[in-house]
Amino acid sequence: MSTTQSERLRGLLEPLVAARDLDLEEIEVTPAGKRRVLRIVVDSDEGVQLDECAELSREASQVLDDSDAMGGAPYTLEVTSPGADRPLTELRHYRRAVGRLIKAQLHEGGGLVARIIAVDDAGLDVEVPGVKGRKPTARRLSFDEIAKARVELEFNRKADKSDKRDEKIDENKEEA
Repeated sequence: MSTTQSERLRGLLEPLVAARDLDLEEIEVTPAGKRRVLRIVVDSDEGVQLDECAELSREASQVLDDSDAMGGAPYTLEVTSPGADRPLTELRHYRRAVGRLIKAQLHEGGGLVARIIAVDDAGLDVEVPGVKGRKPTARRLSFDEIAKARVELEFNRKADKSDKRDEKIDENKEEA
């Protein structure tokens, strides 16, 4: 996709996305046989619901049909949220991942798997899990130290104290 087409698409679509309190994460046009696929990736702090994607898709389709940003060739429009394995590249991505386990590749070499505890403009506070019965350790990472990072999917995360507290609060609400 040319820079000019990318800029035109972003200019058309960003106001639609922002009006829904969403972030426009990515616009991608890829060939798919005789057609092209225009993929619009959106996200928010609360996540993105399927209904929001469908409504945004209808609005975007109308705006694109009324413009010549996609040219005359046929295309398929997809509006989606980022996958769980997307790279963490923006401050907002790290903020949305607080409490989650990440795998980071460091500029100085080596990797790190840790849970994000807090995020600020300069970096993140993480907890590195203990190995072989050792206690977890706290560590501070500046964004400059991180070459790349992704959320690690956890299928069997043990509930921590805050999770148990949340469960107890939910039980009390049900009893009331």
